[in-house]
Amino acid sequence: MPGLIRRSDIDEVRSRTNIADIVGDYVTLKSAGVGSLKGLCPFHDERSPSFHVRPQVGFYHCFGCGEGGDVYTFLQRMDHVSFQEAVERLAGRIGLELHYEDGGQANSDHGVRARLLAANAAAETFFRERLAAPDAQPGREFLGQRGFDPQAAARFGVGFAPKSFDALGSALKAQGFTQEELIAAGLLSTNERGNAYDRFRGRLIWPIRDVTGATIGFGARKLLSDDEDRGPKYLNTPETAIYHKSQVLYGLDLARRDIARGKQVVVVEGYTDVMACHLAGITTAVATCGTSFGVDHIKVVRRVLGDTDNRDTSATGEVIFTFDPDEAGQKAASRAFAEEQRFAAQTFVAVAPEGLDPCDLRLKRGDDAVRRLVSGRKPMFEFMIRRQLQTHDLETVEGRVAALRAAAPIVAGIRDQALGVGYVRSLAGWLGMDPGEVGRAVQSARARTAKTVDPRVDVRPESGLEPPEGAPPSAGPSLMDLPTDPSTRLERDSLMVLLQHPVAVGAELVAAASRAGFGNHALSVVRDAIAAHATEIERVDWVQAIADEVPRSYQALVTQLGVAPVPERGERIAAYARSLVTDLLDRDLLRRKAELLGSAQRAQSDGDAERARELYARSAVVEQERRRLRAE
Repeated sequence: MPGLIRRSDIDEVRSRTNIADIVGDYVTLKSAGVGSLKGLCPFHDERSPSFHVRPQVGFYHCFGCGEGGDVYTFLQRMDHVSFQEAVERLAGRIGLELHYEDGGQANSDHGVRARLLAANAAAETFFRERLAAPDAQPGREFLGQRGFDPQAAARFGVGFAPKSFDALGSALKAQGFTQEELIAAGLLSTNERGNAYDRFRGRLIWPIRDVTGATIGFGARKLLSDDEDRGPKYLNTPETAIYHKSQVLYGLDLARRDIARGKQVVVVEGYTDVMACHLAGITTAVATCGTSFGVDHIKVVRRVLGDTDNRDTSATGEVIFTFDPDEAGQKAASRAFAEEQRFAAQTFVAVAPEGLDPCDLRLKRGDDAVRRLVSGRKPMFEFMIRRQLQTHDLETVEGRVAALRAAAPIVAGIRDQALGVGYVRSLAGWLGMDPGEVGRAVQSARARTAKTVDPRVDVRPESGLEPPEGAPPSAGPSLMDLPTDPSTRLERDSLMVLLQHPVAVGAELVAAASRAGFGNHALSVVRDAIAAHATEIERVDWVQAIADEVPRSYQALVTQLGVAPVPERGERIAAYARSLVTDLLDRDLLRRKAELLGSAQRAQSDGDAERARELYARSAVVEQERRRLRAE
């Protein structure tokens, strides 16, 4: 094995490598002023870009999580390679021959990761060559029947695994790879006796690549009958040191630049769907690899999409999901909707006519039909609302009421206020009901959600806030895991001043705030703990008392809230703290007033005038309380 790389070579590689080109393989970067680029940090999840790259000095730094370094550090952190492997990879990229302290030269196969990548590259070549062999006729027929000619197969690197127990293994061993390396790469499996055999046999093969285009695994499709191949329809590379299916999207290496350029990504369900979309001109299509679209996939997509918070909704990106109309497709739609609000981009759903997937749609109706499928997308919220309506009989009063109750929580979950108002009107039209009645149902659903755990609660980290140094690790909620919407920020900041400056806030406001409604469940747990000690605000161990009150998994959150920096300092802290808590109480009173007015209007519609008068009077009392609060 070579010794240490000469320092002069390390410096030479660094100086000749543009760090923006390397980082750009993983993150979409945009100008952030003279000599600076920025994008979404690849080391932590964030809504607004805090990750900066300065090509002229060759360094990057994230002002959100504190990660920083040079191009070698970046590769080490992103791809989990050693320093030496990082240098060797970049040297190979620029064609520089490295020299070592012992006088040796670089071994191009040096390093575990490099060996696994090399094994996968050799396997891809083997599979692609075998697609032309006589025994690959079933594979060629499969591709042809789905509208893919040899040029299409070559474009996507499709290959064929012969029906043999050791054809691949023998070929790669002859190239110098060991059995242990091939097992580690997921190319060979072992039986109960410990004997190794080819994992993929008699199947069509798709190479799965990372964003840089390096082959890290394979997806294999069964071609033989169940009697001949009793394995699953699709078989993927198992988890390896370089392949993690929850973090990989098939086709992303081909789609990455167009996704970043067009601010659009189309998520389909299979390898052939990706091929069909790209051949039809939808070059932003990607697919998961044998698993459902999850949180880690979202992080990858957001970094490439450049998915940042933007007040101008017309400038946000688009995430378009395609789903089959069968039960599995409906479940996939529900899972995608559950994670919808992790995106700042607008989310859409595209469902082909007759339940065709993109591959079949292209085969039966041509490329233009695939393009129309994507252009005819529907907003995710509309899709989910209509799904609920389809399960009820809207010709009856009972059916319409039941449909309203089912759809109202979906509309209540829309964070964009203007968009929510629009969907209230649309839902009223679809149901044939009064918009005011629908609005009250949505408002009621929103109020109920505020008192319970929201299963769709956002878990994006809050940029700029770090956990306290030395804080014990916890599997519970974290300050950095909170959503970034204004409502949650108000709740978070109010708890910060309640914990750090309770005396400045005052006993009356502390007690009132501890009874206020919270939309975020994790923060409401801390609020309840404050309520339990609201009369003890002068005790010196106030924060510790609150931490002891909450469940163990929430103690880290209390500690973080108790040490996070508060914007105002010195003499102004008391005024800032009271103003913040007053805003929280004002919001709560406004919600209570709206609920009372809605109940009064419904009572009046039902002919219960006495009940309506009582509710109007109570709403007037709440309004008086709001005015008194504002005057203080």
